[in-house]
Amino acid sequence: MAKIAPLSGFPEWLPAGRIVEQQVLDTLRETFELHAFSSIETRAVEPVDRLLSKGETSKEIYLLHRLQAGAGQDKDELGLHFDLTVPLARYVLENAGHLDFPFRRYQIQKVWRGERPQDGRFREFIQADVDVVGQDTLAFHHEIELPLVMVDALSKLPIPRVTIHASNRKVAQGFYEAIGLTDVEQTLRIVDKLDKVGPAVVTELLERDVQATPDQARLTLELAQITSSDASFADKIASFDLHSQLLDEGLEELVALVEGANALIPGSVVADLKIARGLDYYTGSVYESVMEGHEDLGSVCSGGRYDSLVSDGKRTFPGVGLSIGVSRILARIIGKNVVAPTRKVPTVVLVAVNDETERAHAEKTAFALRKRGIATEVSPTSAKFGKQIKYADRRGIPFVWFSTDDGEQVKDIRSGEQTAVDMDTWQPAEADMRPRLEAGEQ
Repeated sequence: MAKIAPLSGFPEWLPAGRIVEQQVLDTLRETFELHAFSSIETRAVEPVDRLLSKGETSKEIYLLHRLQAGAGQDKDELGLHFDLTVPLARYVLENAGHLDFPFRRYQIQKVWRGERPQDGRFREFIQADVDVVGQDTLAFHHEIELPLVMVDALSKLPIPRVTIHASNRKVAQGFYEAIGLTDVEQTLRIVDKLDKVGPAVVTELLERDVQATPDQARLTLELAQITSSDASFADKIASFDLHSQLLDEGLEELVALVEGANALIPGSVVADLKIARGLDYYTGSVYESVMEGHEDLGSVCSGGRYDSLVSDGKRTFPGVGLSIGVSRILARIIGKNVVAPTRKVPTVVLVAVNDETERAHAEKTAFALRKRGIATEVSPTSAKFGKQIKYADRRGIPFVWFSTDDGEQVKDIRSGEQTAVDMDTWQPAEADMRPRLEAGEQ
């Protein structure tokens, strides 16, 4: 038989890893709903022209074609969505008459990008988004609220601490215009590469691609290197003695964001003026984040304010949202054994089979336990009890159930303690009812 070669960029977890994934997703769902966000799911495909209309490049899109389609049969060119924001825009437009605004939605789904797979980057992966979308207007306070939702969600995951780094597009745009740079979008894209390529390359790109003078490039880098956990960044920017209405407005918003967020969750948001976000549709606050000790992984949660992404020509639907790269986080914590489940199966009890003539009794016992919410497996063989216990131990199943001449008994194979029990009342400890996540051995 020919060896099956794995497809890179399409992560698949072993059962233990899948337990980690499911608990992470469950935690995110529960937290988003605690913050009053409703769940939606959108289709996997969108028209390619819509996908291309939001500043993305065609190389990121997987096209969808039928193998047997004849010429001209597939009139609409479709592609798999590469994020959940573009589908949200279309969803809001199609359903605006049925939605209550501001519309608070969360969405946890797979997306696809035609990128070169590498550490933390996949061609198929899960994102978890939260957005608030308004009709015609959206209050600024949501730009403070949304990063705090993500800080709350991420703090409940079994991962290192995540801090949100924030900036404001108005600050960057106003600053660039004040120093005489006219191609703001290209400048933002170049600055967005700072962590990847370093100051020297960014300077070279600014001078080459936006015709920045050495002085303009220097000032652009000085702005990008400003970080602060409080509002002191505003004084540093004021020291440049540059002024514009857009710059002043952006500074006021960024100060309000940093002070407002940290008043509610201290240390949750840091002002970081190099945060640019390369996508064209962001217009206000922008966010990125990294896991402490895993900065090499890049941003694990990002997003921003957008005012013109969603419009039908008559109405606009401004919004603000953030997205967690769930698969990026999982690949790191599973691959580096940052966390591990206490067992690799959901099973709490293995019911031993004395011999095959008694299997029906074992199955009856299992059904009785399952009715009370206890995950139960019946031993696949009636081998010697020692082998059945080893079977349970390999899977991390904590209890083995025996039917004996003296009645029903349960053995905790971790301690070796075996006690008589009543099938209708026995209950394992709450901590044993499902696998728990704990720090792995790195």
